[in-house]
Amino acid sequence: MQNEKVALFIIFGGSGDLARRKLYPSLFRLYQKGYLSRHFAVIGTARRPWENDYYRQIVVDSLNDIQATDEQIAEFAGHFYYQSHDVTNAAHYTVLKKLADTLDQKYQLQHNRIYYLAMSPNFFGTIAKHLKSEQILTTAGFNRLIIEKPFGHDYESAAELNQQIRASFEEDQIYRIDHYLGKEMVQNIAAIRFGNNIIESLWNNRYIDNIQITLSEALGVEERAGYYESAGAMRDMVQNHISQIATLLAMEPPVSFSARDIRHEKIKVLRSLHIDTPEEAQHNFVRGQYGPAVIDGQRLEGYREANNVASDSKTETYVAGKMEFENYRWAGVPFYVRTGKRLAKKETRVDIVYKQLPTNIFKAAQDDNKLGHNILTIFIEPTEGFSLRVNAKRLGQGFATRPVDLNFRHSAAATGNSPEAYERLLLDAMNGDSTNFTHWDELSQTWKFADVVEKVWSENTPTDFPNYASGSMGPKAADELLARDGRHWIFSAQPK
Repeated sequence: MQNEKVALFIIFGGSGDLARRKLYPSLFRLYQKGYLSRHFAVIGTARRPWENDYYRQIVVDSLNDIQATDEQIAEFAGHFYYQSHDVTNAAHYTVLKKLADTLDQKYQLQHNRIYYLAMSPNFFGTIAKHLKSEQILTTAGFNRLIIEKPFGHDYESAAELNQQIRASFEEDQIYRIDHYLGKEMVQNIAAIRFGNNIIESLWNNRYIDNIQITLSEALGVEERAGYYESAGAMRDMVQNHISQIATLLAMEPPVSFSARDIRHEKIKVLRSLHIDTPEEAQHNFVRGQYGPAVIDGQRLEGYREANNVASDSKTETYVAGKMEFENYRWAGVPFYVRTGKRLAKKETRVDIVYKQLPTNIFKAAQDDNKLGHNILTIFIEPTEGFSLRVNAKRLGQGFATRPVDLNFRHSAAATGNSPEAYERLLLDAMNGDSTNFTHWDELSQTWKFADVVEKVWSENTPTDFPNYASGSMGPKAADELLARDGRHWIFSAQPK
């Protein structure tokens, strides 16, 4: 088959939640579409003493929500093998190498190997070291390492981890995954900007007043509370997902739509990202933590009531702030960002707010004497599509105006058939396309940015937590952050 990819996947953490929820279903969809066929195999490793048959049943069970025949699923699962593995034990890598070499011959895999680290980052450096020292890395085919976040806890730890991995892998072999870069409408940012002259020609500080990025989640921390206590919303969402979206919005047009040229522009614009002073960080960033609330007769617990959370926890579940790029295109244009747990509605979107006209010739015809801002909205999830808000004449006598939204939404059928983020990114890794993965130079800049805020927060203990109710849109201070600049959040959802 012309599109068939040839590779051996070695998944460290093969028994984990990520593998079951995302990796196995994504690999199966690629199998259904013909990207994987006869010439692939998967080795799952973990500490649990499983046998191949038990592991294959785990894989089969992970595909319950996908329509497929029993024969197709059984054939797919037959390519999976399990090895009980202690990542700190060099002898276990010798056994792993033997199995990998055997499968390479059996499935004619051409020595192509993808190593997926779906486990604690504490072991990333150890695994990378042993893959090289025990000669599991091949010399004839390709070797590609996919790493899940968090990549470090701050700049210093991320730099140390990067140094450990780079001792075994070159930068172009490392695929730091950010699943937001695999989402349909995040990838559409480039098409909107660089595929439309009417958009790109106005994409600068002469015409744009501000840009707002919202990643709002209706759920609480749920089973991730243990992780969240050590991370918080800044590290979990702002340093990676939000920063990557902001970078795509702010970067210059690349010479070509290639991984190398896109990465060059992303790195360049991140070097212009203003790193706040401690005083600026305290002024420009707001943190929050959700408390309990009763909505429609149902009580929603506060963050401090969740399992594995301290009763006096100071961990933020909400962040709002201002990012600024100090370059010719964006000088003076604030990028307002916010993300939070247990908010009124699940919504990921970007609002580009254009400057108002210098004069309103219709002011005598309407009571408020104002024309609304033109706003281009990119809906990322759960809705996928665009909206452009323009001013139009009201029906009837006179020339009073009103805002009108020109809308486009992908249909449910289209989004249902669209590849899931992990499916896209796994295929990109097999193709050697790193466009939608994060380079170390990008990561280092976003950590330097986030570290200033984290340091200020660590030195100033919040005294008002919890400071927003579950089902609201966050703390009042987030609205005041924009109000100080004479602006407001475009997206506002009412509590459930």
